[in-house]
Amino acid sequence: MAGSTMGRLFQITTWGESHGKAVGVVVDGCPAGLALSEADVQELLDKRRPGSGKYATARSEEDRVEILSGIFEGKTTGTPISMLVHNKDHRSADYSEVASCYRPGHADYTFDQKYGFRDYRGGGRSSARETIGRVAAGAVAMRLLAEFGVEVTARAVQIGGVEVVPGQDPMEVEVPLAPGDSMGGVVECRVKGMPAGVGEPVFDKLDALLARAAMSIGAVKGVEIGDGFAVALATGSANNDSFSLDEEGNVVKETNHAGGVLGGISDGDEIVLRAAFKPTPSISLPQHTVTRDGEERELIIKGRHDKIVVPRAIVVVQAMTALVLADLLMENAVARLDRLKGAYGLPGLTP
Repeated sequence: MAGSTMGRLFQITTWGESHGKAVGVVVDGCPAGLALSEADVQELLDKRRPGSGKYATARSEEDRVEILSGIFEGKTTGTPISMLVHNKDHRSADYSEVASCYRPGHADYTFDQKYGFRDYRGGGRSSARETIGRVAAGAVAMRLLAEFGVEVTARAVQIGGVEVVPGQDPMEVEVPLAPGDSMGGVVECRVKGMPAGVGEPVFDKLDALLARAAMSIGAVKGVEIGDGFAVALATGSANNDSFSLDEEGNVVKETNHAGGVLGGISDGDEIVLRAAFKPTPSISLPQHTVTRDGEERELIIKGRHDKIVVPRAIVVVQAMTALVLADLLMENAVARLDRLKGAYGLPGLTP
């Protein structure tokens, strides 16, 4: 299977299936000397675990991370960092009903068409459990970004058609939801402290890579940067962010409709990204489908599934954003000769 690796300098590869022995990630390219512990990674992973509330299901997913390599005396060594989380509370028997048919809204049919085979126990690699590796790697990326004063935060801003106010638990938002059904929502990620000049101006635009990273999350069906789709209704005079100088003579923008990205490159303002999540496809209402043998039938999905996935997805969006930024920040260090020479203690640009 291709496509389990992302990044060029700060590179990650996730591995494992939802009902296999473990899931995990290998982080390659992290600079040596970064303070990192299992507790740092666990802190972020805990935000991904099933929570409490009326839209969550009871699951005992401890998801304790083990760092197998790349750390010595509390700091990264510059070698690959391998991390794993054992799968302990999976119930494969819950999926026996769907072994021979395709669940609506899932990747069952497309996996069969691509590989001629699929792991029906929770979806295998297409399961949301794959995001454990992303979050673990994102914790490393966030530690690295913090060294440069870059802060990545995320929160739910909408559940269904209901706004989530800052500080409100998205699991407690009141939405009309029929028994057995599910609902989607929107996660917003904001980045403060990102210096101007990061990102490439053509195919590897900062906003393009951020959108690609967010869209690679299984349930995401749409991504906005800055004002997003609202720009289609705006005029140029209203949408353009005027420039001015602050009290110290630095170039700043008076507004931030662009969401911190101009021409595919960070402009020094706050980066704003929003990801739209579809409703959880595993619902307990009857659904029409077909079997692998071409017979039509009704299906009721069993097992433990969150009615709203957004609260657990917040940290995944945060992690994916951090991974893109860490990679591009490292890449940007060699974009100019003066910076490259400075890394070796040499004078700057030749006159």
